[in-house]
Amino acid sequence: MNRISAPAVLLAVLAASAALPACARDCAPTVREGWLRMPPVEMPMLAGFGRISNDCDAPVTITGVRSTRFGDASLHETRIVDGVSRMRAVPALELEAGGEAVLAPGGLHLMLMQPVGALAPGATVEVEFLLEGGGVLRGSFEVRGPGG
Repeated sequence: MNRISAPAVLLAVLAASAALPACARDCAPTVREGWLRMPPVEMPMLAGFGRISNDCDAPVTITGVRSTRFGDASLHETRIVDGVSRMRAVPALELEAGGEAVLAPGGLHLMLMQPVGALAPGATVEVEFLLEGGGVLRGSFEVRGPGG
């Protein structure tokens, strides 16, 4: 049986971490001003808004969204196409180094479907953004009434 020495393992770990972008080692994006809008009538979905800032030296790509409070969560974008408002899923969102994504009504936003349990204005919901390469960015979102 081959044995790997502790120094060899340490060297391998250090080499692997050196290959990571600076953002993955020293920096992480942040979620700010997060809030969820309850619909005006009872529906199995909420929309989420806020800002995701990447103050790091390397780009970061969000590849998914999840929350234990919802059966399904994803990023969507609303656009006007031929005079009609259309919504589409955004499978990946790249944040440039020093960049920011604004999640706002009528544009890029979270779609949170199938709530697990009742939500009321003032509650806080944790949302996780899955990062390319395996990282997770966590954000808190305040539940607000239909008027936001």
